[in-house]
Amino acid sequence: MDVERKVVRTEEEWRRLLTPEQFRILRLRETERAGTGDYAHEGTPGVYRCAGCGTELFRSEAKYESGSGWPSFTEPVSPESVETEVDRSHFMERVEVLCAVCEGHLGHVFPDGPGPAGLRYCINSAALKLDETDEP
Repeated sequence: MDVERKVVRTEEEWRRLLTPEQFRILRLRETERAGTGDYAHEGTPGVYRCAGCGTELFRSEAKYESGSGWPSFTEPVSPESVETEVDRSHFMERVEVLCAVCEGHLGHVFPDGPGPAGLRYCINSAALKLDETDEP
């Protein structure tokens, strides 16, 4: 994956390319309400891409039902596909997950997931675009 390339656009360009909800989440770092996103309970096989730039972020095999109301994944496609940074908003400290290519806000990662790494990537549906495959 080529994450060396960065997608840089003006606010006006992002507003033209994204829906208002996608802009609010990806560019303004807001969050959709729990249980309202298209992919919260999606089970279709495929690759979840960044809705802003198309970068491969998560595979359906890594998706699981966390009960949180947001799509949850155990790991990204590769460590290079996402970046993290400390988020101290809303009077708490969390780890924010960003697209490594366009730096769009995806969601947060928490240390309460299943599997060997024990991580739960809690991602906003509006930040994703599912590229469906015929493979189970």
